[in-house]
Amino acid sequence: MIGIIGAMDIEVRALCGMLTDARIETHSGTQFHVGRLGDCPVVIARSGIGKVAAAVCAEAMLLVYKPQLLINTGVAGALSCELSIGDMVVSSCAVQYDMDTSPLGDPVGFLSGIDRIRLMADEDAVTRLADAAKATGAHALVGTVASADRFVASREEKERIVRLFPDALCCEMEGGAIAHAACLNGTPFVILRAISDTADDSSHMDYPTFVARAAETSTRTVVEFLRCHTR
Repeated sequence: MIGIIGAMDIEVRALCGMLTDARIETHSGTQFHVGRLGDCPVVIARSGIGKVAAAVCAEAMLLVYKPQLLINTGVAGALSCELSIGDMVVSSCAVQYDMDTSPLGDPVGFLSGIDRIRLMADEDAVTRLADAAKATGAHALVGTVASADRFVASREEKERIVRLFPDALCCEMEGGAIAHAACLNGTPFVILRAISDTADDSSHMDYPTFVARAAETSTRTVVEFLRCHTR
């Protein structure tokens, strides 16, 4: 079984609508849509926005359904000038740039308890998801996904993230928490993000305009990935 989590209804609605043999179960206040996408058994959930909501959803999914791979799908703001609206990012790793115990001598992003900064995605899933994105005709890059409980809508904030993590390709609000839960449970994960805005002073205008288009691109890529996964 493969687990799929999106923060918003628009990020998972189409996938849930494609399910066969579908049923809905509720755990920890979250609805889990269980069924099949093509020949692949899946469980899909809308976590809600932000790291706490994402972590609670991921933990419940991991404990109840024990997926062999956890995919976080959705939209993000671009940090790299090589990305435009509608392009795709597949995570090589995730970081949480709002985790900051630097006054105690730790580097920004250091996750106490697991004692690391970068949460590494499953290499095979990364390769296959990047191939799936390209098969849909999308421009896709593989790299670091930066997460925080913050919608980035200023050039100053964008530049601050890039200074902290120069290799970060995009910023969003759930992937790092889902990756954290997956790592604690020993479950492989990968994050897929379609670019909905440029994470700068125009984001508050771009995001409402392009979020549906970006979510559709992400959905097509997940469907292509699952189709190839069951060959």
